[in-house]
Amino acid sequence: MKGYIPEDRIEEIRNRINIVDLVSEYVTLKKAGRNYIGSCPFHKEKTPSFTVNAEKQIYHCFGCGEGGNAFSFLMKIGNMTFPEAVRHLAGKLGITLPSREFTPEEKNRLDHRETLLRVNHLAAGYYARSLRSPAGARGKAYLDKRGIKPETIETFQLGYAPEGWRNLRDHLQREKVSLKHAEQAGLLVSRKDGDFYDRFRSRLMFPIEDVNGNVIAFGGRIIGEGEPKYLNSPESPIYVKGRNLYGLARAKNAIRRDDTLIIVEGYFDLLALWNHGIQNVAATQGTALTREHVDLIKRYTGSVALTFDADAGGKSALERSMSLFLERGLRARAVVLSDGKDPDEFISKHGKEAFLEEIARARALVDYYIDEVIGTGRNIDERRDAWKAALPFIAGIADAVERDQFMQRVAERLGVDEALVRREVSRQEASQGQPESPPARRTTGTLDPVELSLIQMMIESPARISEIDRGNVLSCFTSDALKSLGESLVESHRKGQTTRLAEIVDRVENKAVREKLLEATVSAGSPDEALRDRIFDDTLRKIRQRWYKEKQRDLRIRLLRAQEAGDQEMCNRLLDEKERLRHEQKECQ
Repeated sequence: MKGYIPEDRIEEIRNRINIVDLVSEYVTLKKAGRNYIGSCPFHKEKTPSFTVNAEKQIYHCFGCGEGGNAFSFLMKIGNMTFPEAVRHLAGKLGITLPSREFTPEEKNRLDHRETLLRVNHLAAGYYARSLRSPAGARGKAYLDKRGIKPETIETFQLGYAPEGWRNLRDHLQREKVSLKHAEQAGLLVSRKDGDFYDRFRSRLMFPIEDVNGNVIAFGGRIIGEGEPKYLNSPESPIYVKGRNLYGLARAKNAIRRDDTLIIVEGYFDLLALWNHGIQNVAATQGTALTREHVDLIKRYTGSVALTFDADAGGKSALERSMSLFLERGLRARAVVLSDGKDPDEFISKHGKEAFLEEIARARALVDYYIDEVIGTGRNIDERRDAWKAALPFIAGIADAVERDQFMQRVAERLGVDEALVRREVSRQEASQGQPESPPARRTTGTLDPVELSLIQMMIESPARISEIDRGNVLSCFTSDALKSLGESLVESHRKGQTTRLAEIVDRVENKAVREKLLEATVSAGSPDEALRDRIFDDTLRKIRQRWYKEKQRDLRIRLLRAQEAGDQEMCNRLLDEKERLRHEQKECQ
């Protein structure tokens, strides 16, 4: 088995490659001060805005936001994987790439994973060939009836599991595959006599891929009579339902391009959108969205459009999803299609433009909740029920500012005194053991320029990281994305690892952070050392002072809640904390 490329070889390539020379093979560059400028190869533009910085070994387009280092440029323009880009550049530089051997534990774990992936790969090929054969005529006829185009079928490797109990089993046995491994992959089911039979029979097959394009499971739709209508692979060492979204591997580039992800419920909803040229879409495979799903989505975008059926089940699914997106700080919209159609039916009837119009005018999830769940024009009993249902939802909103605004709007909609709303929410939090509210945190879409400036200083001047670490400055950040990046820089510094932007940019998963950091770096001048010191000290002061201001504001809100609830013990504790913070803040001035 092949090992991975040693890190020291990747470091050598990164240090020796000249990004200006590399980019010049694809783009005509002209010197412009400290940078080189050319027309972006990733989007059409009349005025060149593609900038390459030789000193930092990075590139950034001020038009479309694309940016990174030599590896990411080659991956983007050459449609390569990271290992392919590394090997390509190694060849250019004449660097040999020996592969380190895995430890026995690594080898066993990866061997097992590779074995299960190979089994799924063989099964996907078998099902795809079966769909094209006479045995797959029923499946092909069904896809034709649903209007699924040949190119969509090929893109998603759709297949067919023929009728019979041993078709796949016998095929895998001919391929020298352990039937026990096929069972572990969820393709076969064991019998009492120790033999195995096919799990999927007489079904249209949908290979389920991870974000890297590996087939990790399957979904199967019955053709004809039979239950269940849809059958998915059981969870396995390579497949966990709550961590994967169908189609995401195929949609990544479109999501980055459009900066939003459309989420649908089923396979055919997704395929129908692809049929009409809409590719920034993924499906939940009929399962409820999880925190792992939302964290996965955050790698690629901070904007989501949730498209669910207009029936009671679809609305219930939307309601369950709201708190997840609010907790994680994503901008989420609720798309309930007109005339009760699902995305498949709607786009087939009305077309692509009508569907995109529905996406464009979709309401924010909070607005949807207020309009559809709380509603208007209710009698007293219905308002009381709506009020009770809203309490845990409000208490679950992590962002203090957003929760504050939401309480105001709920009070207005239900005709309830706002002080009563706040008092009941405070009681709800206490009954749930809710932790004390932190200062309001920024979402990925509102990056703080002062915090971004400090991150840039940490990259430009690693010697300053120790002071930031000792002072626990990152705990004062209001941007989760920037705080996470800062913590990774501190950890790298503690280990003696480099923190140059060209080396860490590929590890920055948040698109907004990556773009802003690259933009700030290629635009920055070179102030003298004394000025850099003053800027650094001023930046630390601003971040700390703002944190104390937010903390004091949060204490005032909690103190008001405690007073309204008549909790004198809590009031005294909060007053003491407020005084302590005031003294600390004065010392930082």
